[in-house]
Amino acid sequence: MSILDELAAHARERVAADREAVSLDLVKTGAQTLPKGDFPFERALRGDGLSFICEIKRASPSRGMISPDFPYLKIAREYESAHADCISVLTEPKWFLGSDDIFRDVRVAVKTPMIRKDFVVDEYQIYQAKTMGADAVLLICAITDTKTLSRYIEICDSLGLSALVETHDADEIESAAAAGARMIGVNNRNLRDFTVDFDNAARLRDRIPSSAIYVAESGVKTPADAAALRKIGANAALVGESLMRAEDKRAMLSAMREAAGA
Repeated sequence: MSILDELAAHARERVAADREAVSLDLVKTGAQTLPKGDFPFERALRGDGLSFICEIKRASPSRGMISPDFPYLKIAREYESAHADCISVLTEPKWFLGSDDIFRDVRVAVKTPMIRKDFVVDEYQIYQAKTMGADAVLLICAITDTKTLSRYIEICDSLGLSALVETHDADEIESAAAAGARMIGVNNRNLRDFTVDFDNAARLRDRIPSSAIYVAESGVKTPADAAALRKIGANAALVGESLMRAEDKRAMLSAMREAAGA
């Protein structure tokens, strides 16, 4: 199996365990009784210039341990004070060493719009994300067919959640568009082997519908990278490892904004 196949298989195991603990009906009712969101995540990315989604993650399958001490609340507050447009929190526990509790803790600590970044294989996880205080969820085309994507987006819309639909090639962009995605991410990282090709976002730019928010993901390491993404017309960049490793996160984000003219 590819790394992505393993991630998806483990996500199904996690969902099965969660369903045993709390039924779909209960988590769905809990989500639906909360106030409907007004899509703050995507609104934050529709501003002028290049917006930044700053990621909190402890580890990854390709890079191993990124932050051994992992002061995630401190990091979240640094991102917010540096005026991150949105914050992404990994909740996948096996390879990224994330957790739902980390997400909940960060949600209490900051007001910045947040996306729960995980491997969604079941509608249960969308309702779950709503109860955790998420403003958005990640949907991955490589593990989700067009019909299912459309259904997931409808669920998100009913809850006031935004859906960032992640793609890696032209066929997946076509699937995202057909499913009605309003935010389409192009991942420079191939999730099947975790190799990175920074030029992937540029090659696929013209495939993105003009009405969709275009998010470039992975491999954004320097201010020059941010400037390159702005030049090709990206609306937002998701920045992970480079910010996580930066001693001065405010300075790095400021430099990226300046380079991108944001």
